[in-house]
Amino acid sequence: MKKLNILILLVFSLISGGCGYNALQATDEQIKASWAEVVNQYQRRADLIPNLVETVKGFAAQEKDVLLGVTNARSKVGSIQATPELVNDPQAFEKFAQAQAGLSSALSRLLVVAENYPQLKSDANFRDLQAQLEGTENRITVARKRYIDAVREYNTIVRSFPSNLTAMVFGMKEKAQFSVENEKEISKAPKVDFGKPAAPAVPSSPANEYVVPAAK
Repeated sequence: MKKLNILILLVFSLISGGCGYNALQATDEQIKASWAEVVNQYQRRADLIPNLVETVKGFAAQEKDVLLGVTNARSKVGSIQATPELVNDPQAFEKFAQAQAGLSSALSRLLVVAENYPQLKSDANFRDLQAQLEGTENRITVARKRYIDAVREYNTIVRSFPSNLTAMVFGMKEKAQFSVENEKEISKAPKVDFGKPAAPAVPSSPANEYVVPAAK
């Protein structure tokens, strides 16, 4: 009986290996690692925001709407538990992605408003925070791409024959992915135009394009 069990296990191992089981497991682990890095970089960004808001407030306290917008967007992001299981829930994943996109937009508006305050722009603390934020945004872009690539590979295996049969047997479904619209929204840097007539700093397009009032 013991030998029979070993033989059955050996046959199963050979079959499952040839049907994509090992590939599914390997790519699933890669997704977990990539997602952890995405969350880590988003958290790094969130940690910078309180000091950034306080620094801007010290020079531009009258920009209450913009400051409140960033604070509220950060609070919304913090209310979502970005657990590894989130990638298995498309609706929860989309909610997380939208919250992060909202925070990106709020930060863009804050940085554009800062352009109107020369003393703020020359403040060493603000420059340091801005540099840290820019570095973090770059790391977020890299981490998101790794996650996107890992999910694309995994989802391809889940949909392909005969590995799709293996995925079905073990209940392994497609993982949630960043949508094209969200990817455009969150990855495009804001454009600043100092040559246009004075106007409120408001979004002019879905691509985070803002107009900075001309200096008087």
